[in-house]
Amino acid sequence: MKEERYLTVALGKGRLAKKAMESFEAIGISCEEMKDKDTRKLIFVNEEKKIRFFLAKGPDVPTYVEYGAADIGIVGEDTILEEGRNIHEVLDLGFGKCKMCICGPESARELLKHGELIRVATKYPRIARMHFYDKKQQTVEIIKLNGSIELAPIVGLSEVICDIVETGSTLRENGLVVLEEVCPLSARVVVNQVSMKMEHDRITKLITDLKETL
Repeated sequence: MKEERYLTVALGKGRLAKKAMESFEAIGISCEEMKDKDTRKLIFVNEEKKIRFFLAKGPDVPTYVEYGAADIGIVGEDTILEEGRNIHEVLDLGFGKCKMCICGPESARELLKHGELIRVATKYPRIARMHFYDKKQQTVEIIKLNGSIELAPIVGLSEVICDIVETGSTLRENGLVVLEEVCPLSARVVVNQVSMKMEHDRITKLITDLKETL
């Protein structure tokens, strides 16, 4: 009899991983060694269920899944859209909810309405392009930033920003408002295409079990 291979799950580091592990525990898959805050381990194993977990930076999770280094990944929809990898998105876990929005000072609302050539600062150039070029057919100049995006319209680098909005308090404190909603975001389960065929029954059962906890 062929020995069952390990299913490997890549988790986006931080709050997402913690919530994901709570979901796995709810379906009877725990991993005690992950709770050790001082551990230097990179891979955590549940021998009984033949499942391995590892933590990765959010943007790397779709890459691990596309190339088959992970069978399954749990990561935010913003990362999935921005990375544009060749993977199956199979389940919305419903936590980590927020929205991708176009924000700026109230005065920028007219510029968006009339499709003017404006500058958009963002950590998410691919999502910004999809929104402006594909959806709105508006030509814009996209400026990639890594730090506090809200700063860009305040110092005159851009007219608007494309960024994640959770509560909107940072925007309000800096005199900015949501001008357009791009898309809703939350944590999603993604699967490698080959793994989905090779381990169809195990992966489908895992997804079904997770779905029942929602």
